Amino acid sequence: MTDTNVPRASLPEVREVAMLAPLSWIAAGWRDFRAHPASSLFYGACFTLMALLIYIVFRQAYAFVSALATGFFLVGPFLAMGLYELSRRRESGEAADVAHTFAAWMPNKAAIGMFAVVLAVVLMLWARASLVVFALFYTQGMPRLDDFLARMFSLDNIEFLFAYMCVGGFFAVLVFAISVVSVPMMLDRDTDGIVAVLTSLRACAANVSAMLVWGALIVLLVGAGFATFLVGLLVTVPVIGHATWHAYRALVR
Repeated sequence: MTDTNVPRASLPEVREVAMLAPLSWIAAGWRDFRAHPASSLFYGACFTLMALLIYIVFRQAYAFVSALATGFFLVGPFLAMGLYELSRRRESGEAADVAHTFAAWMPNKAAIGMFAVVLAVVLMLWARASLVVFALFYTQGMPRLDDFLARMFSLDNIEFLFAYMCVGGFFAVLVFAISVVSVPMMLDRDTDGIVAVLTSLRACAANVSAMLVWGALIVLLVGAGFATFLVGLLVTVPVIGHATWHAYRALVR
């Protein structure tokens, strides 16, 4: 049904995987983390500092913190590119340290750069949509932190939670579907963004149950990182990044 100028024959073949295959991707990601702990922790620290900076800058505007914290999931596939490169190099037996990852995007900079712009636009749209939801339910001004947290988990605020989750879920599913294998694929092959996105969509369509498990694992691990006052992000984000490389290798022939 999709109208595209990209011939189907030019798209790489996607594989069907078992429902619990994402568990093996996480295990492989953990092995990559252990093989390159210093480089992996460098990227984990970057994500942790980014999350901390968001909180510090917007700590008096909780709607912004909420939007940007959940936006963390939207831009993660692009920001974790260095972790994909570490896993790629380890797989191919090349030297792998953090210095080798900084220019990983250069061989296919046009496609990767365009995809980064797309993710940035989606993040801005989500931030705006998040504020609109807040404005609809908090007509007397943005809530204080204690009031906001109390109402977030009370049945009195179920309409807000439902609306927020529906809007956020739309953006999350959209970005997840187009980015499951897109960035690792553009990093690994000289392919354009359209082919990468179409391949990602096809991989998701062919593996719905596995994608549900994979998405749940990502939310669980990132959530655990936030729940440990961001310290856990030092480990959980690099493991997810490495695992994403293995997801790409498993899903795309």
